[in-house]
Amino acid sequence: METMISGDAVEKSNAVNEKALRADYASLGEQLDRRGIAIDAILRKVEAFGVAIPSWGVGTGGTRFARFPGQGEPRDVFDKIEDCSVINQLTRATPTVSLHIPWDKADPNRLKQAAARFGLGFDAMNSNTFSDARDQKQSYKFGSLSHADAAVRRQAVEHNIECIEIGRALGSKALTVWIGDGSNFPGQVNFARAFERYLDAMKDIYATLPDDWRLFTEHKMYEPAFYSTVVQDWGTNYIIAKELGDKAYCLVDLGHHAPNVNIEMIVSRLIQFGKLGGFHFNDSKYGDDDLDAGSIDPYRLFLVFNELVDAELSGAKDFHPAHMLDQSHNVTDPIESLMLSAVEVQRAYAAALLVDRKALEGFQEANDALMATQTLKAAYRTDVGPILAMARLNSGGAIDPVAAYRASGYRQKVAAERPASVGGSGGIV
Repeated sequence: METMISGDAVEKSNAVNEKALRADYASLGEQLDRRGIAIDAILRKVEAFGVAIPSWGVGTGGTRFARFPGQGEPRDVFDKIEDCSVINQLTRATPTVSLHIPWDKADPNRLKQAAARFGLGFDAMNSNTFSDARDQKQSYKFGSLSHADAAVRRQAVEHNIECIEIGRALGSKALTVWIGDGSNFPGQVNFARAFERYLDAMKDIYATLPDDWRLFTEHKMYEPAFYSTVVQDWGTNYIIAKELGDKAYCLVDLGHHAPNVNIEMIVSRLIQFGKLGGFHFNDSKYGDDDLDAGSIDPYRLFLVFNELVDAELSGAKDFHPAHMLDQSHNVTDPIESLMLSAVEVQRAYAAALLVDRKALEGFQEANDALMATQTLKAAYRTDVGPILAMARLNSGGAIDPVAAYRASGYRQKVAAERPASVGGSGGIV
């Protein structure tokens, strides 16, 4: 298997940190042992945990106002795969890539070969009917799957079916559908008719889904539509999943909610009724900011994983949510941000595994609010960093991914090979 950064460079970086790591791991092991927790059992679970990288995430993002290109930005999907391979090489936590069509459209055989070079696989496919592609016959300016014009809806359906076909060739097993359909002014659309058209179009897409595939629909409160959105919240998303059938599930993007929404309770509800499909992990302060996972509210990320681990340990039926990062990196090196975000997602998972569930249930049944919340805090406050670092070391990754990455000179190397992007544009990658 090829690597973009030499194994010697990673080993050199690890040599500086390994002795301290082993001491920290042993110390944490003693601490956990006193709490009746076997550290090696947690380590094995962390080693098996993975989160997908979005192909678009390795490019520099932007806002509606401007985008400032970074050095060595990927020129095409094959450069993106190379950058994704670096993230997985150093973190050993991101074994799959999620493609976005038509941005990443290329010969499937070439894509499979490019990913196989680095031992990468492909996660869920993502369709795009929220912007117009070059030479597209019908415009999505006023919607796609809910558009008043049947020709626009048919074009959007056919695009999603094409994404499924590409995904089948790549070995993907899921399609994620997010639409920007909605309205900017009261009276612009009829809410009921727009949703009815959306459901009819989605049923056409669902009918072509292979038996072993899943369909994820993603809700978002606002943007680009600012008055109403067709799939605006988890309740509407749940209705969609129920209407479509057993292969349809709800995808939860952590940034697609109002600031004070209880996302972990939404996660619990969707688990309880068998419709949680997976996550797009990021963080936000005001809205859909697409900030690095865990950068603003790491406790909320932990609380989400508390629900996931609870479902995992209780044997929830057909429970295998998909995990993916979905972020926009405007002022940081995207590779560094994605590496640290993958680590933060792992951190939340590992900490949630430390919750004393028997004690928590006892406090809940006794209505002991204080001790119940302190039981969660005891797990959250535990520094699981040594477990995460040991998982990387055992898997051939870097104890300190960012330090190893910077020492490798990878960004400078690709900057010399890839022509500089032109700035001044707005919007996401």
